[in-house]
Amino acid sequence: MAAAEEQAYSRLLFQPSAPEASSTFRFRNSVNTIFGISPPLTSYHDLYSWSTTHIDNFWSLVWDEVHVVGQKGTHVVDNSAPPTANPPWFSQAALNWAENMLTCRSTHKLALVQPTEPTPEEPSPPLRSISYADLYALVADLVSALLHHNLKPGDRIASYSSNCIENVAASLAATAIGCIWVSAAADFGPDGVLERFEQVQPRIIFAVDAVVYNAKVHPHLPKLSSLLSGLSQAGQSPQVVVIHATCSPNVRTQWSAGWIGWEDFIEEGKSSQCGRTVDGEIEWCRQGFDWPLWILFSSGTTGRPKPIVHRAGGMLLQAKKEFMICAELSPQDVFFYYTTTGWMMWNFLVNGLSVGCTLVLYDGSPLKDPAYLWRLVDDLGITVFGTSAKYLDQLSKVYKPRQHHKLSTLHHIYSTGSPLSHALFDYVYEDIHPQVLLASITGGTDICSLFAGMSTALPVFRGEIQCRMLGMAIETFTPEGVPCAPGKSGELVCIRPFPCMPVGFWPLPGFGSEEAVSAARVRYQQAYFSEFKDVWYHGDHVLITPSRAGNGGGLIMLGRSDGVLNPGGIRFGSSELYEVLDTCFSASSSEGESADIIEDFLAVGQTIDNGTDERVILFVKLPEGMDLSLDMEKRIRAEVRARRSPRHVPARIIQIDDIPYTLNGKRVEVPVRKIINGALVSSVNPATLRNPGCLAAYASIGAALREEVKSKN
Repeated sequence: MAAAEEQAYSRLLFQPSAPEASSTFRFRNSVNTIFGISPPLTSYHDLYSWSTTHIDNFWSLVWDEVHVVGQKGTHVVDNSAPPTANPPWFSQAALNWAENMLTCRSTHKLALVQPTEPTPEEPSPPLRSISYADLYALVADLVSALLHHNLKPGDRIASYSSNCIENVAASLAATAIGCIWVSAAADFGPDGVLERFEQVQPRIIFAVDAVVYNAKVHPHLPKLSSLLSGLSQAGQSPQVVVIHATCSPNVRTQWSAGWIGWEDFIEEGKSSQCGRTVDGEIEWCRQGFDWPLWILFSSGTTGRPKPIVHRAGGMLLQAKKEFMICAELSPQDVFFYYTTTGWMMWNFLVNGLSVGCTLVLYDGSPLKDPAYLWRLVDDLGITVFGTSAKYLDQLSKVYKPRQHHKLSTLHHIYSTGSPLSHALFDYVYEDIHPQVLLASITGGTDICSLFAGMSTALPVFRGEIQCRMLGMAIETFTPEGVPCAPGKSGELVCIRPFPCMPVGFWPLPGFGSEEAVSAARVRYQQAYFSEFKDVWYHGDHVLITPSRAGNGGGLIMLGRSDGVLNPGGIRFGSSELYEVLDTCFSASSSEGESADIIEDFLAVGQTIDNGTDERVILFVKLPEGMDLSLDMEKRIRAEVRARRSPRHVPARIIQIDDIPYTLNGKRVEVPVRKIINGALVSSVNPATLRNPGCLAAYASIGAALREEVKSKN
């Protein structure tokens, strides 16, 4: 049986027709020629090993091969520096990310296409689109308007918006003048957005007035007003620009004084004509390679979400390497990724403008009509289809696209958010497309790019991520910090610096008090370098497989090492739930009623759907003598839904007598998560816990929960 399982697990599913003609191997040939490699590099593994050993030469050649617009200089990076040093990159460079996104100025080539989910009121909504030339003109007007409002390099510009053309244009305009982009999805609750925005103090917020999801129009202005109220209480009063997304004539009656409409903001820009050269070109604010481009937030597992600052040059160079050398995207591609603006995959998608391809933006439900996205593939000629493993899992239960659609243009499918199961590999090749390159990809918010993913030079094996990405020196370590033996699982680490390492956590030097900057620096070091000495610790438990077809080993994702929750591929931290419970149900809360007090709580993920998904289990400890009522459960769910999002709502809420803590006072999430999913209580060292005796109750509940899941399969 074991041999049969291994054979099925390692089955070849896709073979590129001409790997030697791939962009990856053309790049390999350039390396051999330019650096006089002898003996020459022949396989992907050879190239990968060279790229992670000679990081200075590799990234310098990447700059040249992908045609970065800007001044390069001679310095690249200290090749001897450990990742913990977070060394500067291309210290003589000057570039602008947005300028590189808008090198194409074609009047005929579409830059962005925006389909909208149908509703009963509008069953055939018009398809919106904008050419590269018109996108450039729109960005130029936005640049002028922002400068008219005295925005300066380093100011933060935020978005609380849907995935629309205006949002992309605003991000390009903000970064064109050296401002720092911050984004939150429209489906986030205002309290969660407040936790993020109040840390970075945006001067302007772009927001839509409504969103369409699940065939319904959902007003967004009440959530925006709630966010602004919270910012006001924190002493912050950003300017608001409202993107008009609905046809309601009365929508402006809900506006507050001082808000500006999108069209009016554009007119301000056209009138002021700021930020243009004498020949009409945008005056691009070229800054250093390490200049902050955007701030993404961690999921907030151990407190408030961490504001992760990504460097402009790193985001540009990494994305162009991934798209042009590894994935071989071209201006002929039509690139779709199902994502909200609060997920790093939105940033990933927008980087596709640097290639000159057409991006498809969609913010509605992916499964209200399971055929909808696949009709888009045929109607728009989508060539690259990005999604989550959860979407593929849900789709596999209700729909087989291959039976209903041509899908003749489709050649790549990307999946991320959670591990892609072996069965879903089979589903894609059997029921979607037999000759597509299926790329399970992994990286994360921390690097806003990929550690492992796709290559058009390599085959696809069932259940595996194709390869470690060029220039990303990732390995697996044992808990003791020793490299794992071949084929053994371990902790994902990166042992060399890479240009998309965050430049730091906010605030950076020059953007906050000395105390705040110092605290951010310590927090950054603790996040990535406290586990193992001098290497980047990513928090994923993975296995690097033996090398096949010269790939240097594929990756199998085994789960997160920390307490990040991931229901339906939507990652968030347990602290996002805890803050709601603290606010609404604590004894000291003015909102909490005496009958609805929760003394303590713990949230973990339970694996479901044969490992393709998880559900959130919330344990609550109530005052002695009190029982968890159905009314209280309903109120907990309602508060989480209102203050976070529907995706944050726990699947099960269970009363428990005690919450386990470590000796130094931290909730014990990871061991409880493992116990709920079947690990033995004996796997936990009782010496590390303040109250180890309570774990037996979790083991008993875990057994019942697993039986519950099993009965539903």
